Amino acid sequence: MPVNGTLLFSHILPVVLAFFGVLFIISGEMDNNRYKLMVGIVLFLIAAFSPFIVLRPILLG
Repeated sequence: MPVNGTLLFSHILPVVLAFFGVLFIISGEMDNNRYKLMVGIVLFLIAAFSPFIVLRPILLG
């Protein structure tokens, strides 16, 4: 049985965070700006691991 709210955490937020993460990574690398590069890496890692962290307790109950 589907649980309400899982679509947001499994498909929408990770894609948006990864998109902005890649933009920050590219922008930080092109401008030699370490701060933008680190923000991009952190956003991308959050996008990669947040579905597993958030959805595991919801789905396993």
